[in-house]
This record gives sequence, C-alpha cells and structure tokens, in this order.
Amino acid sequence: MSGEALGFQSAPRLAPAALRKPKTSAGVLGAYAAALGLVAVASLIGFLVQHLIASPDVTLVFVLPVVIAATTFGFGPALAAAVSGVLAFDFFFTAPFFSFRIHSADDLWAAALLLVIAAIVSTLAAEARGRALEARREAGRAGALHDLAHLVVQSAPAAEVARSSAEALAKIFQAPAAVLIADGGMLKPAALTEGASLSPADLEAANWTLASQTPSHGDNYPFAASTFDFWPIRRDDSPDLVLGVRCGDTDARPEHPAKYVELAGAYLAASLTAPAHRR
Repeated sequence: MSGEALGFQSAPRLAPAALRKPKTSAGVLGAYAAALGLVAVASLIGFLVQHLIASPDVTLVFVLPVVIAATTFGFGPALAAAVSGVLAFDFFFTAPFFSFRIHSADDLWAAALLLVIAAIVSTLAAEARGRALEARREAGRAGALHDLAHLVVQSAPAAEVARSSAEALAKIFQAPAAVLIADGGMLKPAALTEGASLSPADLEAANWTLASQTPSHGDNYPFAASTFDFWPIRRDDSPDLVLGVRCGDTDARPEHPAKYVELAGAYLAASLTAPAHRR
C-alpha cells in the first residue's frame, strides 16, 4: 500500500502547535536581573523596618526574594538571590555599615544562617517548581495522544491522522516532528511540522532506520550530520512508518521518548489499517 494510495500526495508543513520557545541568553539574563531586582526591593523594605526590629531579624526579609525567584525562575536565579541577599544584608545592615566586614558575632551568625536557609529554601522551591512543570508537560502529552486517538476512533482520513501524529509528537517533545511513510521501499514525508525540514542526511538516517528497524539518533555516529532522531513503526497490514523528532533540548523531552513515539505510531498504523482506508 503506497503513500499516494492513502492520500499522502505531499508533506504538508504544519504551523507550530504550542511549541515551547527555546531559552535565549536574554531570557536567562532577564531571570537573573529580576532576581537581583527582588533583592533590591527587599533591601528597601529592610531600610523601612530596621528601626523596628533587631538587625539579625532583618535577614528574614531576604528570604522572600529567594522563594519568589526559585518558584518563578528556577534554582540558578534563586541562588543568585540568596548570595546577593547575604551581601546586601552585610553591606547595608551590619556594622560597620556600607562595608562587607562584620564586627558583631551576632550579625556574622545571622548572615551565615541566612545563607544556609536561603540555599535550602531555593533548592526545595526549585524542585517543587520542576515537579509542577513536569506535571503540566505530562498532562499536555496525554492530551496530545488523546486528541490523536479521538481521530482514529472517528475514522478520520489517514492523511489527517498523519498530520495530527506529527503535531502530537511536536507537542510531546516540544520540537519539530516528521512522519514518513514507506512507498516502494523508500520513505516519503507524509507530514512535517513547522521547522521540520529534512536534509539528505536526515533522509539517509530515516531510510537506515526503516531498513534496520532500529532507532537512529541525530548528532551521533554514523549519522552525525542528521538533526533528527528516528524510530521505526511496523504493524501488520500497515505500511512501514518512520517517525522523527528534531534532537536538541533534552529538558523538554519525556523520560521515556520511545514510549510516546510508539503510541503515536500505533495510532497512525491503526488508521492506515482501518477498513475505511483499504482502498
């Protein structure tokens, strides 16, 4: 059964579907700048309350920027907030003022305790943020597969299921994805998401994956020139398939990527073997 017989005349290029924007240096610097800004605000609050509370107690003001930075930006900016908070406390609120020297043992102990508490809080808050982000990603992955399964149940045209399979993989991996179908022993693109341009090296890797029925990984020998990871999908009465995802940001990838690829491939293969598509 060829790709053209199933309606795959050409590979439509799909618009990006909720792909996570890659981190840029400007975004990372902005997170650190915001963390330092929070410390500056805490310093102003410290000036307002320093006459009302003892100097060591001012350290509590500098814990809040660490918590906000950890839950909003992650561990790195939170650690920067912790260190800068200790330095700000030392410089502005311990004698001699406007100096990094500390003469009072109480102030020295308070600064050390602030650093320890801030480090612990930033670690715990950053871990909680990471778990929350992963939970949201997992919910998005499950939703993408649910939408794909819904199309198969509705007996949608195979070409539409192929497009949805590529979109589902793009959402799951937060990277451009490609669906290729075997036609006359060679692979032809059935659906490509935005940014999923396949080079000759990519197609060579995909065809090797088809022939060997073994996943291939881009940027690795023997396909160092390929920018995609490919997985083979073979089911009875279905054309051979190869699904690809651009390699890159590993933070956004699921822990077990093959599981999601196989599920998406199984749904697509099921749509290709459905009676409505046996023409």
